[in-house]
Amino acid sequence: MATESRHLSVHIDRPVAAVYAFVADPANLPRWAPGLGGSVTRDGDDWFVDTPEGRARLTFAPANDYGVLDHEVHTPAGETVYVPLRAVADGEGTEVVFSLRRGPGMSDADFERDTALVQGDLARLKAVLEEM
Repeated sequence: MATESRHLSVHIDRPVAAVYAFVADPANLPRWAPGLGGSVTRDGDDWFVDTPEGRARLTFAPANDYGVLDHEVHTPAGETVYVPLRAVADGEGTEVVFSLRRGPGMSDADFERDTALVQGDLARLKAVLEEM
């Protein structure tokens, strides 16, 4: 059975290279996605974020010229959450597209809550980048 997805996007008045570079740096996550957790730290080749549930490991798509910013969150409970994320050139600006996927057994209310949280994160990303 296919997973339900919502494609949430925001237009940012900054060049795609600048948006990509900012989003691709995990150290910037607390500035625009505070719901993921608190501080982000690096240990060797791995990145970690402190979440309310404990320390989660983050893995990211390799640097690329296609705007692919996919990442995985490996939760303390042992689950892996795949996050498809893209930065796409849109004229002189950039469209950032976050594909939110409904988790197994997720209620409608929880899916709506996650949608609102991601929309807030995208609005923060826009504000942070357009102020730079």
